[in-house]
Amino acid sequence: MTHTDESGSSRRAEPGAPAVLVLEDGRAFRGKSFGAQGTTIAEIVFATGMTGYQETLTDPSYRGQIVVMTAPHIGNTGVNDEDFESRRVWVDGYVVRDPSRVRSSWRSNRSLDDLLTEQGVVGISAVDTRALTRHLRERGSMRAAISSDPQHVGGSLDALVALVNEAPSMEGSSFLDDVTTPEPYVVPAVGEKRFTVAAVDLGIKGMTPRRLAERGIEVHVLPASSTIDDVLGVQPDGVFMSNGPGDPATADHVVGVLREVLERRIPYFGICLGNQMLGRALGRGTYKLKYGHRGINQPVQDRTTGKVEITSQNHGFAVDAPLDGTFETPYGDAHVTHVGLNDQVVEGVALVDGPAFSVQYHPEAAAGPHDAAYLFDRFVQLMADHAPDHAKVTD
Repeated sequence: MTHTDESGSSRRAEPGAPAVLVLEDGRAFRGKSFGAQGTTIAEIVFATGMTGYQETLTDPSYRGQIVVMTAPHIGNTGVNDEDFESRRVWVDGYVVRDPSRVRSSWRSNRSLDDLLTEQGVVGISAVDTRALTRHLRERGSMRAAISSDPQHVGGSLDALVALVNEAPSMEGSSFLDDVTTPEPYVVPAVGEKRFTVAAVDLGIKGMTPRRLAERGIEVHVLPASSTIDDVLGVQPDGVFMSNGPGDPATADHVVGVLREVLERRIPYFGICLGNQMLGRALGRGTYKLKYGHRGINQPVQDRTTGKVEITSQNHGFAVDAPLDGTFETPYGDAHVTHVGLNDQVVEGVALVDGPAFSVQYHPEAAAGPHDAAYLFDRFVQLMADHAPDHAKVTD
């Protein structure tokens, strides 16, 4: 996946300048440039949230992807400095139908167009996003390019389509080194400290450690390259693995660390990529979905309670595990705990008699519904129930 700014800097395209979007199967959409001028090539996916565009842009799980917003009006509330979920914008390209001409929010300090230009993100507007989304649903996610470069926009698109087809696919891609924290850091517990958690950053969103800290947890955020000795070095009461981008089949090191955690029976909670890491650690495979789940309106059933929750999701891969009954693992039997109601995709797994569970979606809900916030409480209870099984920090 590549992003190139033909101007050599984050230069804003001329207002109303033509731009083009081409897919690897040759279909093309013409529109207007939005954000920085240049050309970007990446996997193209669609997100169905009607709000939360700033959180979407700054979600590291979107590294290596062009994001199509299915909601027609984007940018209405501008951009502020409080709603960033990470240190920067991570999407490789952005597609909207009607960008707002004005921003209306007392919290806003610049426009969405300003943010995209500032961070060198090439976008396109005035595109029939409904037709584009239908195409991706029927054909599946694929590689694509957005270009506002006159040499691509003004002539034949054959050369641009050829560039797209030469680009690497998402399968086999790893972006962990790009998105993870370079150094460990600590998010202190809010109020009285109850537990210490080692959180392996695979592309963590800022709201996640805050949700943990609100429950009296001191969170030690560690790089994705951390070893089991690094994890044990913080004397954790529990281990957490975050969301993140890329193909889970490439994350062998992370899987190895998690297996060491499971062998020691340290309570584990994972979300998104962290769910796929648990699936792999338990001996299951992963596979690429046709077009994935991205948005803040995905229905999931918690099979342990029978309740249905509306969830925030962002993933293109899933765990391959039987929906019914249990399956054998090196750490005892496991079972599927959560199922997506739209397509029966595995949305959560857990050990039957061991302290490990995970879900495929985002309970921190930034942006999104709060139906799944109980999962953080479930993690707290898991650590409380298994506290005698491993060393704890004493103040």
